[in-house]
Amino acid sequence: MSSHTNTEAILETLGRAFGFTSFRPHQDEIIAAILSGRDVFAALPTGGGKSLCYQLPSIVLSGLTVVVSPLIALMQDQVDAAKQNGLAAAFLNSSLAPDEAERVWRSVHDGTTRLLYVSPERLALEGFRGKLRELNVSLFAIDEAHCISEWGHDFRPDYRSLAVIRAEFPSVPIAAFTATATRHVQDDVIRILGLHEPVTIRGDFDRKEIFYRVQRKEKVAEQIVSFVKQHRDEPGIVYRATRKSVDTTTAKLAATGISAARYHAGLSDDERRANQAAFVRDEVQVVVATIAFGMGIDKSNVRWVVHGDMPRSLEAYYQETGRAGRDGEPAEARLFFGPQDIATARYHIDRMELEQERERAEGSLRDMLRFVDAGVCRRTQLLAHFDQDHTGECAGCDICAGDVRTVDRTVPAQMAMSAMVRTGERFGAHHIADIVVGTTTERVEQFGHNEIPTFGVGAEHSRAWWIRLMQDLEAAGLVLRRDGAKSGFSLSAAGRSVLTGKETFIAIERDDAEIERQIGGRKRRSNAPEPSDVPDDDAEALFACLRLLRRTLARQQGVPPYVIFSDKTLRGMARLRPVDESALLDVHGVGETKAARYGAAFLTAITEFASSGECRDDAAPTNDD
Repeated sequence: MSSHTNTEAILETLGRAFGFTSFRPHQDEIIAAILSGRDVFAALPTGGGKSLCYQLPSIVLSGLTVVVSPLIALMQDQVDAAKQNGLAAAFLNSSLAPDEAERVWRSVHDGTTRLLYVSPERLALEGFRGKLRELNVSLFAIDEAHCISEWGHDFRPDYRSLAVIRAEFPSVPIAAFTATATRHVQDDVIRILGLHEPVTIRGDFDRKEIFYRVQRKEKVAEQIVSFVKQHRDEPGIVYRATRKSVDTTTAKLAATGISAARYHAGLSDDERRANQAAFVRDEVQVVVATIAFGMGIDKSNVRWVVHGDMPRSLEAYYQETGRAGRDGEPAEARLFFGPQDIATARYHIDRMELEQERERAEGSLRDMLRFVDAGVCRRTQLLAHFDQDHTGECAGCDICAGDVRTVDRTVPAQMAMSAMVRTGERFGAHHIADIVVGTTTERVEQFGHNEIPTFGVGAEHSRAWWIRLMQDLEAAGLVLRRDGAKSGFSLSAAGRSVLTGKETFIAIERDDAEIERQIGGRKRRSNAPEPSDVPDDDAEALFACLRLLRRTLARQQGVPPYVIFSDKTLRGMARLRPVDESALLDVHGVGETKAARYGAAFLTAITEFASSGECRDDAAPTNDD
């Protein structure tokens, strides 16, 4: 068959089976490579039509196409969608009863089924692979291929079993598909799967139809309700970090008359399936979910995606926001962000056992902080993360639309970084803020930092203003946190360029009242007394929360509560509301040992209370999904 005739046959199949008259970008290249027996690595954005790239070949190829997917809960939907196009599709996973699985196997053996979806756990079974070796397998298609790489944002150890495919099926082409892969992840996937001189396709990651906006967290559940009310009758997804926050947000939406369903691992399989189906069928407007939801969902009319908590990485953010606007119509991605997100992320990073894992997580956190706080076009940052240049004007993010004011902060940045250098680049944001404001705290005096030239040079701004500036410097990558959250900051190469006047520093302009509210700091004169214990309602409520946390920790440690921290210390925390360990050390009764042992739990409780006004019911942040 000539190349031209082959192309005509493929186009005829495209029209007959799928009802399309033309391919989306890169689909024809990928399909041609597969049909010629080549290995393929394809990184296409969400909505780029990855499934067609292996479904169409399953019609043309003589043997069985095996699709490996991590989405057990969604395989039924994938198979149903394929069958709607007349494809001979089936799935095998742990949800099938033995007699159902046997029927599927018979249909595979007799050639009735040509497209078989399986989980990576199933493919890891030697007995299963032995059965496949008895068949004529024409193609292995690996969906969500980034899961195989430890550098990917959603690494799954069970995906490592896929490395045996090349050894046991050396002549069968392998096609790996993903919607989110940096060059590093791409190289890792190709190496692990043993792809031989693969045809490598990277699509255009610019989702022009999506408007990206970041908003400061205050009372995030109420902010989410307000947002959804502004998008009545528009389907959307709300992502939250924990099961509890999913349940709380769903209840708040329902209480205002918004039809909402929840989705997380704590629900039964039946409830998850029912809620997912209700969303896909437009029976509910909103689904509130942990990060597991949405992978493989073929719902093109999602008009918005909201993140109530900061995602773990830019790859995760891109994939999750990419579930909006798949029909090409305008959509919005709204991210609510606050200091508690940083505290929660650092809590989890500090508890990672492997140094390599911590380094990757730190890098992902830096990328996310830069995205939300650097005052640079959000689209440009996203595309740069996937090694793609952004050309042309961006009217599709709050920065470029002029909704976010920016200001030149070069001189204040130089003041703060000069104080850092003069103090040995080992102190945190609160200590540096005390120096530039001119506050003679016990620690400042202890180290003689009230004698350095930068002491008091920034007295025109509040302590909270300088702490916010330090956070902006970190987000922009000008200062780097040393040894996780337990030490101070050092200058990066980019920071030294700003310090020496070679580069400028542009930051997001913020209202002073907003800064004071978020940071919880106050401008303190050098000899001013500590603020009195005025029992305002918020301080008393936070004090009660901290006592609950102390009681939980005391039970875990088998010690009396006062051994953890005294009431006076807890009241100091409730009054000053420290946001990092350096600030925590300023609280009466907090020494370095207790700060290292208990600091993360108390800091997380304080920042989450500042966001929600509610107590946690556990001793430390969790990341349930």
